[in-house]
Amino acid sequence: MNLFKRIRPRKKVKINAGLPPGTIVFTGKQRVDDVSIHYLEFNEEELKEETCTPGEFIEFHRPMDKYLQWYDVRGLHDTDLIQNLGSTFKMHPLIQEDIVNTTQRPKYEEFEDGIFLCLRALSFDKEHLDLQYEQVSIFFHKHHVLSFQEQDEDLLINIRERIRASHGKVRTSDGDYLAYAIMDLITDHYFEVMEQIQDVLTELEDEISLSTSREIKGKILNMRTQLIRARKAIYPLREVINEFSRSDSPIIHQETVPYVRDSYDHVIQLMDMVETARESLTGIQDLYATEISFKMNKVMQFLAVVTTLFVPITFLAGLYGMNFVNIPELQHENGYFILLGVMALVTITLILYFKRKGWF
Repeated sequence: MNLFKRIRPRKKVKINAGLPPGTIVFTGKQRVDDVSIHYLEFNEEELKEETCTPGEFIEFHRPMDKYLQWYDVRGLHDTDLIQNLGSTFKMHPLIQEDIVNTTQRPKYEEFEDGIFLCLRALSFDKEHLDLQYEQVSIFFHKHHVLSFQEQDEDLLINIRERIRASHGKVRTSDGDYLAYAIMDLITDHYFEVMEQIQDVLTELEDEISLSTSREIKGKILNMRTQLIRARKAIYPLREVINEFSRSDSPIIHQETVPYVRDSYDHVIQLMDMVETARESLTGIQDLYATEISFKMNKVMQFLAVVTTLFVPITFLAGLYGMNFVNIPELQHENGYFILLGVMALVTITLILYFKRKGWF
């Protein structure tokens, strides 16, 4: 497997040049064929769960203050649906534009009619050493939460199961706590990703002691790229959570703030893990270079020993190969065999000497 081919080129950001701010143009990769909306309506006593299509949303939606309503949209390419949701829940056009632009940096923004969070969910493919991310956007108010996922695979299944089982505070809280729970779930999954990356780095360190092939070099370069991508996803989250915890918006209850601050501590730990992984990778790169240099030195040492062994042999061959008439040893009956014996004796003596010195 040629891992040099696995390193992805930098993703080009599609810029809507010339369009006014707030123009809704999908700029990501379409990951589902049909957009779906997964709906939960609940309070402490009641729970209702349904799934509808974008065309059914108008008939389906009914605002109710005594319930918390969670609309989980999977698939972002239907811009008409985004506009429809924006009109229904009074989402600012800039929010709608950010939802369908899947290259957004993680951020936190407050508006008069709600709060917007943009996050990145990470996953790591250990087989191909590929860090993948999916943009998850959240818009919430007191009685409703809208989440937007790129794929049909449910990243938030754990929260959905907690709601069904009435575990935790979600069933008794407003939209701010559900938004926090989504953010916290994504943050917690970062730990799994970073642990997988650290496992790969440990395996790489072991592999270098056995081989310094181009495949190992490809893995090192690839992991450097993946760590840069992880850093871009994790570091901005500190600012997001900091703004969330310090907000004075009436949408955010003070009871939720301590939980958000706890997520801040998690992000600091993740940042430390990223830096530790980067230092480990730097050490692995140095180890790889050292192993290459060591093997090269061993080759040069071997060649030097071979060259040294041939110096006295070459001297003897040159001495008795000179074009003189009177060289006594040349007239000896066994002169040829004596010379070969001397050459062999000198060679064996040098080999034993080099071995005693530990030169090879």
